[in-house]
Amino acid sequence: MAPRRTSLAPPVPSSPEAEGNAELALDVSERERMRALLPAVEPDRQLNDWGRSERVERVFDATLVEFFYRYWFRCEVEGVENVPAEGGALLVSNHSGALPPDAAMIGKAIRDEHPDPRPLYMTVEHFFKGYPGFSTLLPKIGCVPAHPANVHRLLFDERQLVLVFPEGRKGTEKLIKDRYRVQRFGRGGFVEAAMRAQAQLVPVCVVGAEEAAPVFAQSKLMQRLTGLLYFPITPTFPWLGPAGMLGYLPAKFRIRFLDPIDTTRMGSEPAEDKALVQSVAQEVRARIQEGLHEMVGKRKSVWLG
Repeated sequence: MAPRRTSLAPPVPSSPEAEGNAELALDVSERERMRALLPAVEPDRQLNDWGRSERVERVFDATLVEFFYRYWFRCEVEGVENVPAEGGALLVSNHSGALPPDAAMIGKAIRDEHPDPRPLYMTVEHFFKGYPGFSTLLPKIGCVPAHPANVHRLLFDERQLVLVFPEGRKGTEKLIKDRYRVQRFGRGGFVEAAMRAQAQLVPVCVVGAEEAAPVFAQSKLMQRLTGLLYFPITPTFPWLGPAGMLGYLPAKFRIRFLDPIDTTRMGSEPAEDKALVQSVAQEVRARIQEGLHEMVGKRKSVWLG
């Protein structure tokens, strides 16, 4: 008596030809089943290898960034033509404020004021990956983890504009009493990255961010309790809750792009000369500090410029 088979079992082939046809039918059926599980194709979806979304960035730029750039901070820009129209270039800026708005304003200035606008990639600290929402949004608007390999790929392989803040946490943790005092740049890793990629260095000075998000004190106790990287006391945070981090004061912003430094004229392998790397890093820091002193000295009002 022949064994019974269920409706889910494939029929037993009676010949090698029938066996081949059965396997082909099963393969086609499996492919169709798997294809049905794939998400639908979105022709208008534009997402690059870094996770940058033109659609999300366009909405973000036309709403929040546009409001702050045009109406709240009333940004004035100088020397934007110093940003190269092509090729890799590393923009180096001072950094300040509890949740600094300077990166978004620099990117907006290049998009709107430059004769040949280009996208700007911004390096961010790795700790942002631990915050829901931020870790999803930041790559979509052009932020990449601050790692030498990422910077080199963007500068050398893709010939892009990259923005770095060598002050890092020392800049964002700085109190209002230390405003516009550029903190130490560390070991000059950003200079070495530019040298290896044969890219230009463009120092950038930003005035206004210190007063837009002033930090009056840092709470070590609340930092430990909340697990935050730091816990700043500002005019709006923590009094207004998480929204207080975006409670910027309407300080007048001025952004100045200084003359670029061409790393291709520094020898065949300048990145291997540690003394040269440190010297160039100090030169960039000195240029930014000098520019800040001049810009702050000329302004008549924090709020009106």
